[in-house]
Amino acid sequence: MLRRAAFGLLGISLVSCSSTKNHMDAPVTAKVVDLRRYAGRWFEIARLPLFFQKANESAIAEYGSNPDGTVSVHNIAVRPDGTQHDIRGYAKVLNPPENTKLAVRFNTWFGPLIPVPKEGNYWILHVDELYQEAIVGTPDRKHLWLLARTSTLSDERYAALVARAERLGFDVSRIIRDPQPSITNSQKTQP
Repeated sequence: MLRRAAFGLLGISLVSCSSTKNHMDAPVTAKVVDLRRYAGRWFEIARLPLFFQKANESAIAEYGSNPDGTVSVHNIAVRPDGTQHDIRGYAKVLNPPENTKLAVRFNTWFGPLIPVPKEGNYWILHVDELYQEAIVGTPDRKHLWLLARTSTLSDERYAALVARAERLGFDVSRIIRDPQPSITNSQKTQP
């Protein structure tokens, strides 16, 4: 009985984590994203707290294209001692040709159990014209990532991204800045 109740609570938690507020309240996305230019390595500069990532871990995301038209996703967390853990998945574009709203799933045994909202769970809210900086979030504003092609940003560029995220309605008072300086831009990731 206790086991069934625990699984029931887990199911309710997963559904509530994936639901969004009112669609009218969702943040505005970038106008159009060229996925070929977006592909490649992105360093997480800052994020809102995540239950699956410790505050002292840095993160790297690598995106590519799959033969079936989906986007390949490889997320790598780097611990303070340099060891890594990673997860792979794929993203389906939900609003072509704008390519700003994606549904991401991870290739794990529990991946199919986690509901993805029909409006997606990975929204590209901003990407600069050179594809060097990006802001990604969820439509319910519970998750936010500030990304860059380099492992560090100047204080001025960082402040500009944080200010833009705040204008998009995110609670930037909770942002965790990644401890990226230990990662070099050319560092190889473990397979």
